[in-house]
Amino acid sequence: MSRKKIIIMGAAGRDFHNFNIFYRDNKNYEVKAFTAAQIPDIHGRKYPGELAGSLYPQGIPIYDQKELPRLIAAEKIEECVLAYSDLHYRKVMELSALVNAAGANFVLLGPQQTMLESKKPILAVVATRTGTGKSQTSRRIAELALARGLKTVIVRHPMPYGNLAAQKVQRFAAIDDLARHKCTIEEMEEYEPHLERGNVVYAGVDYEAVLKAAEDDPNGCDLILWDGGNNDFSFYRPDLTITVADPHRAGHELSYYPGEVNLRLADVVLINKIDSASPEKIQIVRENTRKVNPQAVLIEAASPLKVDRPELIANRRVLAVEDGPTLTHGEMPLGAGTLAAQKYGATEIIDPREEAVGSLAQTFRDYPHLGKVLPAMGYGPQQIKDLEATIAKIDCDAVIIGTPINLSRVVTIKQPQVRVGYDLQEIGRPDLEEILEPFFNKIKP
Repeated sequence: MSRKKIIIMGAAGRDFHNFNIFYRDNKNYEVKAFTAAQIPDIHGRKYPGELAGSLYPQGIPIYDQKELPRLIAAEKIEECVLAYSDLHYRKVMELSALVNAAGANFVLLGPQQTMLESKKPILAVVATRTGTGKSQTSRRIAELALARGLKTVIVRHPMPYGNLAAQKVQRFAAIDDLARHKCTIEEMEEYEPHLERGNVVYAGVDYEAVLKAAEDDPNGCDLILWDGGNNDFSFYRPDLTITVADPHRAGHELSYYPGEVNLRLADVVLINKIDSASPEKIQIVRENTRKVNPQAVLIEAASPLKVDRPELIANRRVLAVEDGPTLTHGEMPLGAGTLAAQKYGATEIIDPREEAVGSLAQTFRDYPHLGKVLPAMGYGPQQIKDLEATIAKIDCDAVIIGTPINLSRVVTIKQPQVRVGYDLQEIGRPDLEEILEPFFNKIKP
């Protein structure tokens, strides 16, 4: 019987996981290609043969998603599998229409076919959109677990934008490991805050191998904390799922894929940013949650700003450098840097668009909703150089760094700098400590 010809549509993460778990050794299917979207410059390479298994000794090519209709025709593709996240339902169905019009089936794989089982307890932190506050939620949970004497290993959603074979399994236990693994800015933003708190982080490409390594971590492992990316659902079957929702984007929890999946799967829904969102929007999120998941426990939380040098903002002209993914496919018009500029009385937030260099100029064209913010794009060496050059060109009194990392370790910034961050602050009851106590009590350190 002939093998069904497949293309996996991805963004260097979920696509590789779905392939590894469902298609790699499956003789009923032949994966002819991956296509790439969302992340710049990840097409034009191969998923390597050493990761692709015995059915694909030469590896699998990765093309730009723009080539999808041509590939469907040329390779006589029967099914295209959507395997990336944070997409409006309209975009999902546009892709379905494109695939169907070219003659192929449009496929979405679900948790039953893609979640791995663990011998350790799994707590998953996921979200309804990019930029909801997953990271500070994960950090808070890790702190609570540590206070109970539990050795928590964090497994982060994949971001393998470099040498895929070398990135099969990555372990981060110290800041120096970021350079050793040649991390991008996006990877540093997710790993560094955990490392600063003494947590061990795993990531990579082959998440079955990642899971085994995390379970057997040399420092010990009582609990695995899945720290999700975008609004993807967990790669591992959770014993407890906490989904973070953002009332600044009220309604998105029922209109983005797979954010609504996470809302429906949640044991706990944490509505974040209630300190800065309107009561009306908070209520929309509450009602939407109750509509599709009435059994979920609701927690409300704030993400108050932490600003290290507010005196450099007051009465100054500032540039706000913000977390890239939150602004781009997360579709947020601003971030922590802009909020700090407004709170501490900057006289002007400089518009960086006219000074943007190279790939940063293209980012502004690709995401026209962006205004007076500079996304800290850094998916590769050239983007990092373009970011550094753009900041250098801008005449301002201070640069407000609203990214989760110390950006000056990665790019040279000559202007005075202000760092801004968030910590999670639960409001009222129940809070995370109360919710997690029975879960932690079942785990014996």
